[in-house]
Amino acid sequence: MELKLILESLLFSAQKPLSVKELRDLLATAAEAETAEPAVKALKKTKDDEVNAALEALAREHEAAGRSYRLACVAGVWQFVTQPEYAPWLRALIGVKARPPRLSQAALETLAIIAYRQPVTRAEVEQVRGVNVDGTMQTLLERGLVVQSGRAEVVGRPALYGSTPAFLEYLGLRNLDDLPAADELRRIVVERPPAPVTADPGLATAPPEQLILTTPPAAAPAAPAQAPAAAAAPEPEAKLPETPPEASTPGV
Repeated sequence: MELKLILESLLFSAQKPLSVKELRDLLATAAEAETAEPAVKALKKTKDDEVNAALEALAREHEAAGRSYRLACVAGVWQFVTQPEYAPWLRALIGVKARPPRLSQAALETLAIIAYRQPVTRAEVEQVRGVNVDGTMQTLLERGLVVQSGRAEVVGRPALYGSTPAFLEYLGLRNLDDLPAADELRRIVVERPPAPVTADPGLATAPPEQLILTTPPAAAPAAPAQAPAAAAAPEPEAKLPETPPEASTPGV
């Protein structure tokens, strides 16, 4: 029995899209059954590359057959989907699913910057766009298109953001490699704060030496108020230098 036909039966019967790992796990689970036949057990150690190759071949066969459906990989998972031209009849059958409102132009621009430059901080996104993105970022986070993916190793450790599988589903992409080329967007230089200096791995962050040297000295304590002039001690008279003998006044 061909591997691609087994995978086709699994995807056809599944109630949700399946990843390559999930398909491989199903093959292994079937092989571990006590009643499993030798042909079933032989597929227990099927590799990811073999599953991927079988799925790609299956997708090409369905595409060449010109059926009303096709096998597609979206956001790293495989599923059967109908062709777009049959949408009017499908809407009559299952109705129209309410979809969130479309993203604004500002949200699309911000999402594109994050997708092409991820992981990226909010400040770096603002450097590229030239405007504040607080409200736009909140919208993308609430829609599940962007997620916090870590912390940048710079002073202040700002949050890093990246795209989610929902972003790939929104655009119908298999993975990030399917994004259109945007070399110009990737080449934009953004300034990132310097990384913190640590005295020893695992210890608290120590301030850079140059920051200590350039820190302005603390203000000197205020001098006590001067006493009134009448109470002040008399200043000693200034001593003039001795007059040389040749410059003495005659007759004195």
